[in-house]
Amino acid sequence: MAKVTMVGAGSAVFARQIITDVLAVDGLDSGVFALVDIDATRLELAKSIAERLVELSSKKWKVIASTDRQEVLAGTDYVVNSIEVAGLQNVRADYDIPLRYGVDQCIGDTIGPGGIFKALRTGPAWLDIVADCQRLAPRAMILNYTNPMSILTLAAARSTSQPVVGLCHSVQGTSRQLAGYLSIPYEELTWRCAGINHNAWFTTLEHRGVDQYPRLRELAKTHDIFEQDPVRFEVMLRLGAFVTESSGHFSEYVPYFRKRPDLVKEYARAGYLGESGFYANNWPSWRRENDERIRGMLDGSVEIPRTRSHEYASNIIEAVEKEHPTSIWGNVSNARSIDNLPDGCVEVECKVDRGGFHPVPFGKLPEQLAALNRSHMAVHELVVEALLEHDRQKALYALSLDPLTAAVCSLEEIERMFGEMWEAQRQFLAPFEQKVRV
Repeated sequence: MAKVTMVGAGSAVFARQIITDVLAVDGLDSGVFALVDIDATRLELAKSIAERLVELSSKKWKVIASTDRQEVLAGTDYVVNSIEVAGLQNVRADYDIPLRYGVDQCIGDTIGPGGIFKALRTGPAWLDIVADCQRLAPRAMILNYTNPMSILTLAAARSTSQPVVGLCHSVQGTSRQLAGYLSIPYEELTWRCAGINHNAWFTTLEHRGVDQYPRLRELAKTHDIFEQDPVRFEVMLRLGAFVTESSGHFSEYVPYFRKRPDLVKEYARAGYLGESGFYANNWPSWRRENDERIRGMLDGSVEIPRTRSHEYASNIIEAVEKEHPTSIWGNVSNARSIDNLPDGCVEVECKVDRGGFHPVPFGKLPEQLAALNRSHMAVHELVVEALLEHDRQKALYALSLDPLTAAVCSLEEIERMFGEMWEAQRQFLAPFEQKVRV
């Protein structure tokens, strides 16, 4: 009988979907969902929808909840992390302060000023969770869904002996998009993909043994297709491969698309296609709307979705509990998986079975793609060191190396921006105040 502990369950989005997915696994008829969140009101909402999902499934899963994870971690087999630390209080500072320096972000949760400060706020709490898992649930697999994915997963992997994997939906989502662009049934598309989270590359796209990249490049030259993913198609046409993350996300990871207003105008579109401040301007309302949607599901005014998703958590649990080995694309430490990337967190195919996660050797990425990944991994490394050592200076060094920030700002401007963001968020950076190197 499996025990799945969901930390940050009050977010309800990942918690509800993963519970739905686990309940959809054939033969996995009983277990425990332990829900944890420091927000008691949102935790109660998550518990109520979880109980309703179990009721609808007619399975014998038990739901427990606590604002104190130490009360429920014992005996856990799978820890699913989806925490958000002080995001609501800081989403404006993450966007507004960098924008004054010319750093224009769409999402800001992976690298860049927003992503780095999200890591600094989230990392200490996350590492405390990992330490509690080691102490109270030493046999658990740790599944991280929180961004910045690479930074937090690498920090956890370096602080525990337990199996840790970061899970995203960009590989499975983008592979389906590509099948759609090519009008090929998804199950007939053959592909290879590797890199880092939000920056993994489809190096092979084939249908019945025929390379599909020539056709995709021709399709990308048509206005209607190009407009569906302008940044990603531009990158494919210029650098040779399609990347896993949306145009809006990816536009802020590289120095090419957002360093001048004319470039933002040329390449950015509404929403996830690159809209300036899209996350900062919408996330607070999304959060409220999601809570309202959950309440609607509970009172019957909104239908409860019960379709199993493409998220990997349930596949991992099924692989272990039902002895059905599977493959996922996971974020794991680079133990010779990608030859021309350094030690760090990479996103590669992983076999999953009772023995854990087994990264599949990929070989070398095309050098131009590996070079883009390495620039990110340098930032990741410095932020992870900052988290593990409580070292503010290394966090500043990380921001100084961020590709977009460095394309826009001088080193002196970066230091001033960093200082402004630090002052705006100081109350949420207390662990660093214990050891500050200037």
